[in-house]
Amino acid sequence: MEEILKDAVKKHKLGATINLFVTPDAHSNVFPTGVDEWRKDIEISVKSPAQDNRANIDVIKTVSEYLDVSHMNVLILNGKKNREKTVLLQGMTPGRIVSKIQEKL
Repeated sequence: MEEILKDAVKKHKLGATINLFVTPDAHSNVFPTGVDEWRKDIEISVKSPAQDNRANIDVIKTVSEYLDVSHMNVLILNGKKNREKTVLLQGMTPGRIVSKIQEKL
């Protein structure tokens, strides 16, 4: 699983990126819910539906709370209208993100 996490979390000039696969309309906001080995994504569930940007807002809120960073430092780079997203975490390192995710999985 560590190799998949390393594929899903990459260094970026402003911090690190995470490849996410989002499940909207879930019972609760949960991150991480698992790892998709085929897509090399980290899975996240959010309560909001994928309408009017609400699921994206929940993604930003849930990731920022779990990784203990300001929501202002979490940006969706790619996939705003897709279940697969690339999220930038400004000021974070890939190693810190991977170790935090491994605590829960």
